[in-house]
Amino acid sequence: MRVLHIVHQYVPDHVAGTELYTQSVARRQTRRGHEVAVFTPLNRAGHFSGEPEEEEGVRVYRVPVGDRSATAIFRSTFGHDELSAALATVLQRETPDIVHLQHLMGIPAGALTHLIESAIPYVISLHDYWYGCANGQLLTNDSHMLCAGPDARFHNCGRCAVARAGWAGGAGLLGPLAAPILRRRDEALRPIFNGARRIMAPNEFVRQVHAEMGFPTDRMIINPLGLDRPPGLDEQVSAHTSTRVSGTLKLGYVGSISRQKGLHVLIEAMNRLPAESVTLDIYGDLAVFPAYAVELRALARHPGIHFNGLLARERLWAVLGNLDALVMPTLWYEASPATIREAFVAGLPVIASDLGAPGSVIRHEVDGLLFPAGDVAALGATLARLAADPARLDTLRAGIPPLRTEAEHIGQIDEVYRQALYS
Repeated sequence: MRVLHIVHQYVPDHVAGTELYTQSVARRQTRRGHEVAVFTPLNRAGHFSGEPEEEEGVRVYRVPVGDRSATAIFRSTFGHDELSAALATVLQRETPDIVHLQHLMGIPAGALTHLIESAIPYVISLHDYWYGCANGQLLTNDSHMLCAGPDARFHNCGRCAVARAGWAGGAGLLGPLAAPILRRRDEALRPIFNGARRIMAPNEFVRQVHAEMGFPTDRMIINPLGLDRPPGLDEQVSAHTSTRVSGTLKLGYVGSISRQKGLHVLIEAMNRLPAESVTLDIYGDLAVFPAYAVELRALARHPGIHFNGLLARERLWAVLGNLDALVMPTLWYEASPATIREAFVAGLPVIASDLGAPGSVIRHEVDGLLFPAGDVAALGATLARLAADPARLDTLRAGIPPLRTEAEHIGQIDEVYRQALYS
C-alpha cells in the first residue's frame, strides 16, 4: 500500500509527541512492506526541489517556508501558495492509495480540498483538539481556564486569539471583532474532518470531547497507542527498587516546561514537604518559555528540586529507571501523553491531575494516584502520604497493566486503512 502522511512539523527540527509518533509509524509501516512518504513544512528559508530525503526507507518531503511566527502559522490555514503547490506536486508524484492526516496546523485547508475533489481516501489521527480549537488544547489564553470549544458566535475564540496575540487586556473588547476569523477557520476545517473515511482517537475521552464540540463520531475508531519495552529496562528497574532507601521518595517530571503543564502547582506542593524525604527531578526545555522557567526557579524553595534541562531521548529509560514515580500536574485536557505509557513501561506509578486522558487512563489507587487539577494542598498531601508509606509504591507498581505494543497499534492502523479503502 502507498501511504502519505501529512504532518505540521517533523523530526529532527521538531521533537515532540506528534512528530515522533509520525516518524515511528512511518518507519514501522515501511518495515511491514508499505511504501511510505511524509509531507511536512520546514520552518527555514529555501527552495522546494520536489525531491524527498530517504530516511530508513521513508521518503520525507520537507517544504521550506521560512521562519514563521505563530500568527503566520495561523494565517496559513487560510492559504499558503508554496505549501499548496508543493502538496499538489507530492500527491502527483506519490499517487498514494491513502493519505494519513496527522496534524494540519499551518497547512492550508484549501490544499486539502484536492483530496476531497479527487476522492483520494484519507484518514485522520487525533493528537489534540485542534480541529475545534485553534490552540489545540481547549485552554484559554485570556483566563487560563478549561474551555468547552467555540460558543455559538465564536466570541470566546476571538477573546482567546486576541489574548494570544499579546493583547490580553483588550480581549473582552476586541474578541467579538476577531470572532469572524475564527468562524472562517471552523468553516474551513469542518469539511476536512467530515470528509475523512475514518478518524482515529487514542481513547474514549478524546472521542467524547469531539462529540461535545459537534464533530461526527460515527466513523471514529478508538486506537490506543502502543509502546515496546526496551531491552535491559527490567534489570535497571529491579536494581533501583532493591536499593531504594526507606522513607525517601524520588519523583520525576518529564515534558514541556509550560504553564498548562502545571509545574508551578507541583513545585508549590513540593515546597510543603520535608527536605530530607522527597526529591523532584524536572526534565524539559527551559528555553521555550523562558519567563515561565524563571518564575519556576524563583518559586522552588525545596532543596530536593532539580532542573535538569532537556532530556535526550537516549537517556530516557536510564532516568525513568532511577525514579519511584512520575508526576503529571497538567491543567489541560491532555489527549494521550506518551509520558504515561513510558512511565508504565518503566514500572512507575503516575501521580496526575484528574482530568483529560490522565484522569481517564490512570486508575486511582491501582496503578497511580489522582488529585484535583491545580490543587496544591491535595497534591502535597498525596505526595506526603506516598513518602510516608513506601509499601504503597510496590502495590501501585503491581497494579500497572500490560501495555499494548507498537506492533499491535500499527496493525490496527492497517485495519483502519482497509476499512477506509474497501467499506
